[in-house]
Amino acid sequence: MKITVVGAGAVGATCADNIARKELAEELVLLDIKEGFAEGKAIDMMQTAALLGFNTKIKGVTNDYSKTSGSRVAVITSGLPRKPGMTREELISINAGIVKGVAENILKFSPDAIIIVVSNPMDTMTYLALKSLGLPKNKIIGMGGTLDSARFKYYLSVALNCNANDLQGFVIGGHGDTTMIPLTRYATYQSLPVTELLAEDILARVAADTMVGGATLTALLGTSAWYAPGAAVAALVESIVRDEKKLFTCSVSLEGEYQQNDICLGVPVIIGRNGWEKIMDYSLSEDEQLTFNKSADAVRNMNNVLKEMNLV
Repeated sequence: MKITVVGAGAVGATCADNIARKELAEELVLLDIKEGFAEGKAIDMMQTAALLGFNTKIKGVTNDYSKTSGSRVAVITSGLPRKPGMTREELISINAGIVKGVAENILKFSPDAIIIVVSNPMDTMTYLALKSLGLPKNKIIGMGGTLDSARFKYYLSVALNCNANDLQGFVIGGHGDTTMIPLTRYATYQSLPVTELLAEDILARVAADTMVGGATLTALLGTSAWYAPGAAVAALVESIVRDEKKLFTCSVSLEGEYQQNDICLGVPVIIGRNGWEKIMDYSLSEDEQLTFNKSADAVRNMNNVLKEMNLV
């Protein structure tokens, strides 16, 4: 099996490293537009194989999509971060052209690939892929909610002083500071609702910290995070190639689910060999549904930029 990761920056390289260590493919192609960059990252990772004991062959290539031929899964991390003074329209315009071009090139050589979108603004880039590629909707997956949910469980584990692996919890809505919705009501610690273990003000702080989780790291690091995003992508890839049927929050096409249509937004889905295979319909309270609707409105406003630019 072959897997492709497009973009050899920090997130893409970390994703590739996780995939290789888990031996999710016989061959992993790391592609970048910068001459020699992916090749260097691939060689560096391959030199860990004898130390870590993995057998995946990692190949770095510069902008040669023919080398990605026959990929089962393709991960798109390409794109620019938003810079000071840059409008959302400028960011969307630049990244939309990158993501669309990357996805189209992948499909030339791997028409059956499942596409995982990481590039930001993630929900809008996922919607662009859905509308422009003509793939079945289950083969287009936006990663954001998987990362947000991992951050949610981290902050819960700190508040509870427990192991994050003993927690269940997820974040729905858009992948953004003001659009994501940590569902504290559904979060549990070994089946016990966290609402019975933490005071309301502490739960509110956990939710608030989750929502600014990415911004917090950017302020500390001076750049976007990469370890958790890379691990989040690898977890999705693993559930696909091993047909694990695991539940993740992902940005997927909604056609009436959660009272929304014509949008890609984060909801709980089952991930297996066919991509996302089922949307899990959790009953939202009236307030939760209103918040979800507001999140959808914010994402839809960004999607409208694509329509104004005739990109979808």
